[in-house]
Amino acid sequence: MNSIVINVGNSNIRFGLFDDDNCDISWVINTKPYRTADELYVQILMLYQTYKIDPQNIEKIIIGSVVPQLTKVISSAIRKIHGKEPVVVDRNTFSAVQAKSKQMGTDIYANLVAAHNLYPDRKKIVLDFGTALTASCVAEDGETLGVIIAPGIITSLNSLISQTAQLPEIELVKPKSVLGLDTITCMQSGMVYGFLGMVEGFIDRINNEVDDECFVIATGGVSHVYKPLTNKIHITDRLHTLKGLYFLGRA
Repeated sequence: MNSIVINVGNSNIRFGLFDDDNCDISWVINTKPYRTADELYVQILMLYQTYKIDPQNIEKIIIGSVVPQLTKVISSAIRKIHGKEPVVVDRNTFSAVQAKSKQMGTDIYANLVAAHNLYPDRKKIVLDFGTALTASCVAEDGETLGVIIAPGIITSLNSLISQTAQLPEIELVKPKSVLGLDTITCMQSGMVYGFLGMVEGFIDRINNEVDDECFVIATGGVSHVYKPLTNKIHITDRLHTLKGLYFLGRA
């Protein structure tokens, strides 16, 4: 069965084409909260044409969103394109994972659902390097053990640049040395190694609290920068959240 899965985040909207449980194609557009349904209709159709996707061959459309004002708009565009109602999933959608909180975001819940389905029989930590940096933990039986929410890396970097007169925009890459001698290297070191220390601290403290060595999955925009720098992250998967939304909506 072919499905389109749409993850509406604060910074980006990611689409994934699933053939049964496999995501064959994915693409990303920027989140702009004041888009109209007509704008999204045109943009989505153009992307379908680019990736040679025939809307008539799509049997299900699954949407997960943390931007309420866009959920109705994108649902309207999808109805116009596909002539069917999308399946909107959130923390109240039934799964083997117990959300345990009425405040849990759809993206965090989807991350836990994907981890529970893909890596059973062990405790898992999911690090999501998105607009916010989140660390969420789920037990072997699907119990949510807890979540950490911190400022996102790009969010923090943009705030630093916008609030200072002389700090430039930089590329988020590993610097040649920890101690920098020019402004760009100094900033890269702070952003890369500062947040790496935070992430490793999260993992150590969670492992200590749950009295186990959790399997750690990293996802989100800049996760690829941090995975090569630590052995505490076991795998990166940029489609992890999409997979969780797919598992929630496929029933």
